[in-house]
Amino acid sequence: MIQRDQELHIAQSLSRRKVVIIYGPRQVGKTTLMKKIYNDFEGPKQYIDCDFEDQRAALTGATMVQFKALVGDTKLLCIDEAQRVENIGLTLKILHDNFKEVTVVATGSSSFEMANTIKESLTGRKIEHIMLPISTKDLWKHHGGIMENGALEQRLIYGFYPDVVSYPADAQEALIEIATSYLYKDIFQYQELRNSELLNKLLAALAYQIGNQVSYNELAQLTNTSPHTVERYIDLLEKAFVIFKLSSYSNNLRNELSKSKKIYFYDNGIRNAIIRSFKPLSLRNDIGALWENYLVSERYKNLTSQGIYPQKHFWRTTQQQEIDYLELDRDAKGEELIHAFEMKYNPKKKARLSKTFTGAYPNHTFQIINSENYWEFVGVG
Repeated sequence: MIQRDQELHIAQSLSRRKVVIIYGPRQVGKTTLMKKIYNDFEGPKQYIDCDFEDQRAALTGATMVQFKALVGDTKLLCIDEAQRVENIGLTLKILHDNFKEVTVVATGSSSFEMANTIKESLTGRKIEHIMLPISTKDLWKHHGGIMENGALEQRLIYGFYPDVVSYPADAQEALIEIATSYLYKDIFQYQELRNSELLNKLLAALAYQIGNQVSYNELAQLTNTSPHTVERYIDLLEKAFVIFKLSSYSNNLRNELSKSKKIYFYDNGIRNAIIRSFKPLSLRNDIGALWENYLVSERYKNLTSQGIYPQKHFWRTTQQQEIDYLELDRDAKGEELIHAFEMKYNPKKKARLSKTFTGAYPNHTFQIINSENYWEFVGVG
């Protein structure tokens, strides 16, 4: 079993007497991790799988007497697929407030229902973790750097879902199954959306535009719908952990683009499954896009697993001057420091910052991330 970097951080959360929430897309290993937490725990414990109606019913509309009977002498209560429980936020609040000796761990395959109810009910009572597909950092620890670096092309094309990593010969079939049967299930189940054709068109359009700024108006024209509908679907895809946005950075220079966005997929394999493109790198014309999506998503995984949330942006001007990726920090004097990165798969390709950027933001660092020096950027340096 591949040990995930998040396991340690989640395990540390168990001793803090708060409800531990593990969010993430389907098929990334949340249930496997939950069962490991359950099996490793020494003491009275319960595991409730809310995919089963009878188990889900025990948490739905229960009275205090029923909760006491359910909990008994339990010290660890694991609730898998908790988003399927009606008013789950209130249920978790009751468990937290009335059973102080019980550690509650809950998983959810989307943040639709859980986030909406938990925000209000569990303020100050919860610790949240986002679990995503396996990371480069996890695989370097498991396989070793030499072997995993040799698998870089495989990762760029097929990504990091557990079944894909464990059974590479069946990677294409597994990805198409995930992309068609699992990934959007929560969107249709909880948001009452029925237009799967529009969703597929939008995802394909986004897949072809990774690394480029996106326009909701242009996407609306491509998918024959309204910008408002595009915005709504993109928001839902974010909450289902399919995509995430990067906003442009601006300090109000006249020629900076201040409201632009770029959209990335959490997993390269899912992106390629959407457009049904699994060709080797030597036959592709989108290596730059794959490389950028890989780096930004792996950076996101590494930082998120450690509970680090810097401001992340890209930078672009009306004259098409651009920087792929920025992170905002503070220097020793407390002044804003910008870490700028350009992403070039080919180590021979060069890049430099524009005078517009260096003049406006002198307090910066700059690095080109290529296939020969990417390790530290994704957390394995």
